[in-house]
Amino acid sequence: MAHDREVLRMIWEGQIGICFQADNEEIVGIRPEPFYLMVSRLSYLPLVTDKVRKYFTRYIAAEHQDGAAWFDFNGTPLRLHYPIGVLYDLLHPEEDGTPWCITIHFSKFPEETLVKLNTKELLESHYLACLKEADVLKHRGLVISAMQKKDHNQLWLGLINDKFDQFWAVNRRLMEPYSDQESFKNIPVRFYHDDLAFGLMASACRRRRSCNGCLSI
Repeated sequence: MAHDREVLRMIWEGQIGICFQADNEEIVGIRPEPFYLMVSRLSYLPLVTDKVRKYFTRYIAAEHQDGAAWFDFNGTPLRLHYPIGVLYDLLHPEEDGTPWCITIHFSKFPEETLVKLNTKELLESHYLACLKEADVLKHRGLVISAMQKKDHNQLWLGLINDKFDQFWAVNRRLMEPYSDQESFKNIPVRFYHDDLAFGLMASACRRRRSCNGCLSI
């Protein structure tokens, strides 16, 4: 268990260097220097938007400053509801060790392509909906339904504030068999493809005895 916790912490602490650039068509006057951030792989672009917006606001035309922010990489709009690490792995060349350069926009939001998650509250609702969807497959929804509002808040605040212990104090319930169950009903698996389509499926969890006597899937 101690080893598992060490691995979980290593995953949690994974970060990506991002170079944010402004849209040339929205800039007024002198072009600003890029804005650099180290961002958690488990985070989401809407959670860093305020910092990036604050840096670029004084360089952006007044009519665009309050627009819904969105990002692109080499012309590809970035899904605001995908974890940053997923976007990076799908789109960033493996051989490129430099910071990931993406562009922030404050106008012409591509509503036909992106879900407009322009507030943290909307992103939180989406995140919890994904947890509920996975728990229905994994525990028939019994774990998430037994949680209180304060548990949901602790999960979310642990994620957005990068608090490993705060997050896992609650999330561990979603990662263990429920009550007297010996194993999970199913294991939810979410697949992402480089065309940015994704899907969630359930992999049946069956007990199979391996050569060393341990249960495997």
